[in-house]
Amino acid sequence: MRKDPRQYEKANQQWLQARAGEPGVHTLDKGVMYKVLASGPADGPSPSPRSIVTAHYSGRTIDGRVFDSSRGGAPLAIRLCDLIEGWIIAMQAMHVGDKWEVYIPASMGYGRYAQPGIPAYSTLIFEIELLGVQ
Repeated sequence: MRKDPRQYEKANQQWLQARAGEPGVHTLDKGVMYKVLASGPADGPSPSPRSIVTAHYSGRTIDGRVFDSSRGGAPLAIRLCDLIEGWIIAMQAMHVGDKWEVYIPASMGYGRYAQPGIPAYSTLIFEIELLGVQ
């Protein structure tokens, strides 16, 4: 069954608006939001866009469908600037040891373009644990 893209986009926007009012949810640039699950040292390193980050993560859509995860395998190791804009914004605010649940609006993810397991206009929900920065 195909979802009506306009209705799906609206449902995702409403989901984000509901999260914004929840206790413990903070907003970063361009509508990216997060909730702290665990904190590393406040003076620990934070990545810049050119940093190579190492992280464990899992990603899902607002209906709870997991579309990707490093859990149970090797952590992701990649240059931060090679990721979607929502990750770049969120991870620059993180310190090594932080574990956050990050809510990325479609405009900071894949927007109108569908990806395998991710419909177009999807809000992306990631649990990200920043393990290292180089």
